[in-house]
Amino acid sequence: MDNKQAEKKGLYLALISVHGLTRGHDLELGRDPDTGGQTRYVVELTRALAQCPEVERVDLLTRRVVDSNVSSDYARGEEPLGNNAYIIRRNAGPDGYIRKEELWDHLDSFVDNLAHYLSEAPRLPDIIHSHYADAGYVGSRLAALLGIPLVHTGHSLGRVKRRRLLAAGMKPLEIEQQYNMARRIEAEENALGAAEVVIASTHNEIEDQYARYDFYQPEHMRVIPPGTDLENFFPPTGKTQQHPIAEQINRFLRNPDKPMILALSRPDSRKNISTLIRAYGQSQELRRAANLVIVAGNRDDLREMESGPKTVLTEILMLIDQYDLYGHVAYPKAHKPEEVPVMYRLAAASRGVFVNPALTEPFGLTLIEAAASGLPVVATEDGGPQDIISTCQNGILVDPLDTKAIGKALLKVISNAALWQKLSANGLKAAHDHYSWTAHAESYLEVIRPLLEKARPLERAPLLRRRMLYHDRALFTDLDQNLLGDPNALAELLLLIRENRQCVSFGIATGRGLESALSLMKRFGIPMPDVLITHVGTEIYYAPQLTADLAWSRHIDYLWNADAVRRTLGPIPGLELQPKHEQGQFKVSYYYDPKKAPSIDELNSLLHQADLAVNSFVSFGQYLDIVPVRASKGLALRYFASQWDIPLDHILAAGGSGTDKDMMLGNTLGVVVANRHEEELGDLTEMHSIYFARRPFAAGIMEAIAHYDFLSACRAPNQSEAV
Repeated sequence: MDNKQAEKKGLYLALISVHGLTRGHDLELGRDPDTGGQTRYVVELTRALAQCPEVERVDLLTRRVVDSNVSSDYARGEEPLGNNAYIIRRNAGPDGYIRKEELWDHLDSFVDNLAHYLSEAPRLPDIIHSHYADAGYVGSRLAALLGIPLVHTGHSLGRVKRRRLLAAGMKPLEIEQQYNMARRIEAEENALGAAEVVIASTHNEIEDQYARYDFYQPEHMRVIPPGTDLENFFPPTGKTQQHPIAEQINRFLRNPDKPMILALSRPDSRKNISTLIRAYGQSQELRRAANLVIVAGNRDDLREMESGPKTVLTEILMLIDQYDLYGHVAYPKAHKPEEVPVMYRLAAASRGVFVNPALTEPFGLTLIEAAASGLPVVATEDGGPQDIISTCQNGILVDPLDTKAIGKALLKVISNAALWQKLSANGLKAAHDHYSWTAHAESYLEVIRPLLEKARPLERAPLLRRRMLYHDRALFTDLDQNLLGDPNALAELLLLIRENRQCVSFGIATGRGLESALSLMKRFGIPMPDVLITHVGTEIYYAPQLTADLAWSRHIDYLWNADAVRRTLGPIPGLELQPKHEQGQFKVSYYYDPKKAPSIDELNSLLHQADLAVNSFVSFGQYLDIVPVRASKGLALRYFASQWDIPLDHILAAGGSGTDKDMMLGNTLGVVVANRHEEELGDLTEMHSIYFARRPFAAGIMEAIAHYDFLSACRAPNQSEAV
């Protein structure tokens, strides 16, 4: 080995990407779930690194596929990518093309085949860089076998994927059977433990996703944003306005020559398009100054779409009608992928602005694409855009829940020619300096150079594994009555939760709607919980991307008729409908005056007489919520516990008002904090399983944590148990 290493000239880098179909031309992106963005990324990275003067050779090591159902390109053992870059394919299990979840049993064979290839090469690689969990398994074993430093990129993480699958309604056993999730997460843990450097796209990705792992070591993590294809994304030319997509957009607009506010996203409620329309519709000045163009996926017949996108698009159309924005807003039905760069250029040519108002945005590739097109941006201050705007200095960050702030920021960019020009120029320069593939490769080499120079490695803390693979306990609490009221106690509780986040799921269950809850959490510095239950248990969202649990929505949509509820209770004295933003798809909310209105038992009788199967809750003595019979905070909590396989006696539920009662009943560990409205829960005093804290707010929750010794299972294992 030493003789081999002595012969080296420039750097020899080996990248590993196992699954999918990888070749150097005509990438089949989107062919299946395994052939997507990662495929393009590793090919482009291989080419970009090979262009660097200090690099002698780059190998992209992947699986060889011999299958008549796919191109014979994937059977070639070696494929040049130009300029000392190569795709090297070696066998891993059966010849045929199989999905990544079926590869796990064959990865050890792949390790041996790659080790044989590398041992016969003139020299060993200086670095092994694994991409995704399966390559992490292969890379960690190769690195240990050959004594080579390991670099790892997760791309997507199993713990986050599992949350999304649970939100889609899959059961834990189904997930394990179909996705081999336990093996994937174990491979990710081992890769994180073995890697000298872990490369992520944003700081948000590090803090919100990798931090969920036992072997999370932030001191070994580095942020390098992926490169952008500057051959496709570039400033407008004289031919931009002649493109057919321009005609498709302009047919909606009364004055198509005005600046364009461009929003481009999937029709997903998390993208917050409705707030953008409200910001535009409520500002007469903005409506006079610019057009709004909303590109929200592709649709044929709105009536035949899935419920999530259908709801979003229906709300878009209703808001356009509400604010009478016809002639001011374009919302084309369809577009092709190759038309996306053109739309950025159309907006830039109009001296417009790109807007991303998402509630949460893990990365924000669209912001970089806009920057490369010379288009200033207004973007959410949550997540990846913080990094991008800080680097590019080409836009304004806004609170995605503040309609006035969004409108003011858009108007500021559009109405100030000097500012627009400055932001446009900044974005163009930064896209080339920081987000081109050349810049990406240079940043990459800066990160790995200390490993190559055999600099003294960072000291590692002992790597200890928890006894359980997934969280085996959870803390749920109301928002208003439990977390707010004592800032010092809240800070202590949040610190305690952060210190134990790898063991305990943190949940908030509130009567507020999503936007109201997020706004309040932001105001008081409460981080995104692992699970957020809103609208009195009728909606469930999961971190880190606020993934809505659609299976729960389908489950509670049983005998639910909101119009019938409103008809039945409309004539009742002492009841007044709350504002629209407090209503939900599965919640009808009233102000309740107990001096004028019937008792809750009488109201329930009226609802039952009308054949309405519902649950009714009075909170704080003045709010009445009517929800489907299958919905409540307690039922949502139990659904979560069932999906996530957490025993109820491992869940601490903290309440302070009437809507919290059924969270604490049964086998959960309950605590009633000593707040003003604890009398609504006074009938629970005789129940031995519920603890009544002497202290209020977050201090009462910490009192209960100590009372139940709730965090004992989270204590680190003995050193002898270290992995």
